Amino acid sequence: MKIYENTGSKDTRSGFGDGLTELGQKNKNVVALCADLTGSLKMNAFADNHPERFFQVGIAEANMMGMAAGMTIGGKIPFTGTFANFSTGRVYDQIRQSIAYSDKNVKICASHSGLTLGEDGATHQILEDIGLMKMLPGMTVINTCDYNQTKAATLAIAEHHGPVYLRFGRPKVANFTPEKGEFKIGKAVVLQEGTDVTIIATGHLVWEALEAAKALNEKGISAEVINIHTIKPLDEEAIIQSAKKTGCVVTAEEHNFLGGLGESVARTLSLNCPTPQEFVATNDTFGESGTPEQLLEKYGLNAENITLKAEKVIKRK
Repeated sequence: MKIYENTGSKDTRSGFGDGLTELGQKNKNVVALCADLTGSLKMNAFADNHPERFFQVGIAEANMMGMAAGMTIGGKIPFTGTFANFSTGRVYDQIRQSIAYSDKNVKICASHSGLTLGEDGATHQILEDIGLMKMLPGMTVINTCDYNQTKAATLAIAEHHGPVYLRFGRPKVANFTPEKGEFKIGKAVVLQEGTDVTIIATGHLVWEALEAAKALNEKGISAEVINIHTIKPLDEEAIIQSAKKTGCVVTAEEHNFLGGLGESVARTLSLNCPTPQEFVATNDTFGESGTPEQLLEKYGLNAENITLKAEKVIKRK
């Protein structure tokens, strides 16, 4: 069993900010737009170093998406920044009509996703954004697990042509992936091999999946852990290969079980190798105010519940 070490908790939004700062030096076509949340999105360094390529649009997210779409016509690579709720739900029409429909090279970068936005509550927490974005034709959807992977993803999407939704978060979480690890869009990462159950996780719950795997190992259960950082395009081959080996699957995500990673995995399994599956996700509900830790515990988005779901799905084999 491979042991992953938390090298120090860091927020994933800082991974985005540091990646954007590096891109500012490397690629003169990269421009950044923000809807009055420069500090929250960690875009300050880019704004300070490249004021001619930074556009503060104010609380006008729909306008920001239209501006970004237009900038691509001149060869620019726009990175938009605001909270996930405002990056998707508030501007879905503009993304659909101005970006996705015409395959514009816009990078929609969304912080403060899921329940771990915390005390700001249900109006700012979004648990349906992955579903919204993955249903748009041609949209790439990425949900990173830690600081290192978020920075690597930010650099990678600048080289990818086409619209991208990059989702990350607010709180400090375990930082455990390689510092300069390669990020391949659409390629799952098998963090740990196992034979009894497959745990497929995304975002903040990848670390929780690894913690669950340790708990299961102490009970004599061998868990395979897969980090799905790209929800669309989905690495179906990796999912099918693992499911055939272990015979059962648990999916874990900080998102509604309707429309999220779990449903994409279920579709893949039903079409290729029908397999028992359990879901760790929110159950068709809005969030509420509380600390990230309190909310993850209340809604069962933690290692303890992943462990319970793994034991349950094994019995269904």
